[in-house]
Amino acid sequence: MSVSLLSTPLRGIVPPMVTPLCDDDTLNVDGLERLIEHILSGGVHGLFILGTSGEAPSLSYRLRRELIDRTCRQVEGRVPVLVGVTDTSVAETVNLACYAAENGADAVVLSTPYYFPAGQTELLDYLRRLVPRLPLPLVVYNMPMMTKVPFEPETIRQILDLPGIVGLKDSSGDMAYFRQVRQITRDRPDWSLLVGPEHLLIEAIQAGGNGGVCGGANLFPGLFVALYDATVAGDVPRMQVLQQEVLSLGRIYTVGRHASAVIKGLKCALSLLGICDDVMAEPFHRFFAPERKRVEEFLRAFDGMRHDGCRNCH
Repeated sequence: MSVSLLSTPLRGIVPPMVTPLCDDDTLNVDGLERLIEHILSGGVHGLFILGTSGEAPSLSYRLRRELIDRTCRQVEGRVPVLVGVTDTSVAETVNLACYAAENGADAVVLSTPYYFPAGQTELLDYLRRLVPRLPLPLVVYNMPMMTKVPFEPETIRQILDLPGIVGLKDSSGDMAYFRQVRQITRDRPDWSLLVGPEHLLIEAIQAGGNGGVCGGANLFPGLFVALYDATVAGDVPRMQVLQQEVLSLGRIYTVGRHASAVIKGLKCALSLLGICDDVMAEPFHRFFAPERKRVEEFLRAFDGMRHDGCRNCH
């Protein structure tokens, strides 16, 4: 078992990597290797696998373990690797966390258990029992749109002193919630607060956040690193230019009609860039030709506007 390289608080851009697939239960290994190197070439500060963008709930446990093994071996300590371990079974959560630790991961990420919605008291008791069993630092993941249950601010207040919990990734899109959590954690400078929705990155950092888990950084990691750096430096003109690029890129998420459209858009764009295939895990399928054409048009428009922005951002 390796020693975690995670520094606290975790700062910067930590892309939630998609899972390149050949079919429902086979990794696209060549695509995975290209994707990892592409993301790391942008100067990111970490890598998060088996999250929402990684389609984790749709993947077999065997495939999840293979992805952990291959990713950690390839990254080889260049940045911290965070592994999603959310599951409906606490035993599977612990098993996957142990496997991640044994194979060189640096932290695990856990959302609220889904299907049976837990009350906040139940959730707090669950964390108090679970955290001592985890071999790596834990980042809790607020994703109420998918799990139906949030980490309410008072629950965050009560878990602050649980040894092993090092931060929160908030994908609620609710900046009032984000600011409230930042206020609660203000006396814990070692506790990281990261935002999920990439269009909120500037606002989140200005509110005291530490960075973002930005899906678009699968495609153009350097763009998001540049935006993070400009925001931390207070370079308003550059922030404005880069934010317009982020918003332009975000049009790829609007192509489909369902919640899966975000992942479909990312994978479609990655395939158009020649990085990895766009196979989706069941029960979903890739975009068909009309949607693929729209993503291609959005990418072309995005590339055109970068002449005045961040042309050198990978």
